[in-house]
Amino acid sequence: MERTTRQRPKKSKGPNFIIQGSILAAAGIIVRLIGMFYRIPLANYIGDEGNGYYSAAYNIYSILLILSSYSMPVAVSKMVSARLARHQYRNSMKILKIALFYSTLAGSLGFCALWFGADFFANYVIRMPFSAYALKVLAPTIWIMAYLGVLRGFFQGHSTMIPTALSQIIEQIVNAVVSLLAAKTLFDIGLRSNLVYDSTEYSFAFGAAGGALGTGAGAFVALILFVWLLFSYWPRMKRKARREPKRAVESYGSITHTLFLTVAPIIISSTLYNSSTVIDNTLFGQVMAKMGRESEIAAQWGVYSGKYHLLFNIPVAVANSLSSSLIPSLSRAVAEKDKRQVVERIASAIRFSMIIAIPSAVGLTVLADPVCNLLFPGRNNDMLIQMTLLGSSAVVVYSLSTVTNAVLQGINRMQTPIYHAAISLALHSVILFVMLRVFDMGIYGVLYSNILFALFICILNGRAIARYRRYRQEVVKTFLIPIVASGVMGVSAYGIYRLCSLVLGNMVSTLFAILIAVLVYFVLLIKLRGVNAKEMRGMPGGTRLLQAARKLHLM
Repeated sequence: MERTTRQRPKKSKGPNFIIQGSILAAAGIIVRLIGMFYRIPLANYIGDEGNGYYSAAYNIYSILLILSSYSMPVAVSKMVSARLARHQYRNSMKILKIALFYSTLAGSLGFCALWFGADFFANYVIRMPFSAYALKVLAPTIWIMAYLGVLRGFFQGHSTMIPTALSQIIEQIVNAVVSLLAAKTLFDIGLRSNLVYDSTEYSFAFGAAGGALGTGAGAFVALILFVWLLFSYWPRMKRKARREPKRAVESYGSITHTLFLTVAPIIISSTLYNSSTVIDNTLFGQVMAKMGRESEIAAQWGVYSGKYHLLFNIPVAVANSLSSSLIPSLSRAVAEKDKRQVVERIASAIRFSMIIAIPSAVGLTVLADPVCNLLFPGRNNDMLIQMTLLGSSAVVVYSLSTVTNAVLQGINRMQTPIYHAAISLALHSVILFVMLRVFDMGIYGVLYSNILFALFICILNGRAIARYRRYRQEVVKTFLIPIVASGVMGVSAYGIYRLCSLVLGNMVSTLFAILIAVLVYFVLLIKLRGVNAKEMRGMPGGTRLLQAARKLHLM
């Protein structure tokens, strides 16, 4: 008993993963907002054709990125955090060296595949020959991202998300500036090439390549930042390693084997999880074409993929960021064999994601019309508004599926998400085909089947977590209270918007309604005891929120 008492304070000194996840979530939201705002002028520069070349090339790039380096931040952070929990500094340094070597191989293979295979992908896979220029521009970015993923994972393994958050914002700013400048410049060069080669496509193709150039430039600047951070931090790691007993040092072969066993399941599960979009695109296009509705494919898919996804991805970014901080935190708790802490962190992660996701879904539902018209003014947004109304629940199920995937990876059940993603993907594909072919639901079949895909994963993951960790999901504070508070919030936001819109414009009315919605939800969440003082202190800015709540006599 005496030994246990001495150990507990030591564990409590660890950083709060909710705070770290919130830092990364804030950065993720900023990144997505920057991306949303720069993509609008970019699309205007390069036109619909150029945007098509850019999007098609980016899809191929994303697949190769998943196969080469997408898993590295998670794998490295998981392995490093587990070693640091046992104060094994030499092993954590070895993990970094081996991961960088792996990234050299994977990045070079990904680069070669995209550079030398650009014409093949463009001509035979996506059937857009002029997208080859954008594919070749994106090829070096795969190599850069391979190194960047390792360094991000290394610092995340030290339970700090600040370097990753800062680098993501800098990366996106550079991406936006370079993309716009390069797209405009290369588009003008392409216009001259059109005259020389008697074509109309070179301007669009070169403009798309300019947009792709920004992706690589942003990643390169972020990599430079991490290299500087690593060189600044490395002497401190070496000093800690010198004081470490040598008996705890693992061999390079053992670490390589562990890294492979960690990376492979993440690559497979990530590929399955993200391939639903490719399957959706293929099935939707083929079925619609066979039904004689080929002319509707591009417009409907553009609204779904380019606009609807943009809206619900912003709140989902919170869950993604929380997951990035949860995995090393859980891995450390598992390494310390602290069962109580493991269960507490699982519960906190799920609760925090639902506290954000549920009101976001309700807000998108009640304010779908004004929000869509605010973001995309001067256009017919009827289809987008309808998708947002019917598909807002995707925010909840995708947030929950993302967090529960991270939980399973954090408790060393790396293969479980693979099975669940494969089962869900198979069910999703069958349901999608039936919705498209039998019920003729068009793009709404894609919408509903994707919600079911994430829901299947949530159910399967929930059962697995309960089985492996004897975890019993708390319902009242995690789901019921946020639902009740969000319901009242939604009614308030809708009423405020309707009243304001009688005398004010759409922008002012929408922003004021959102502000009132946030305040109403905050007050109700406290009054219904959905969050307590201790939990508020653990959130970023939580101390000030707690002070404000006490001044208003809410607590």
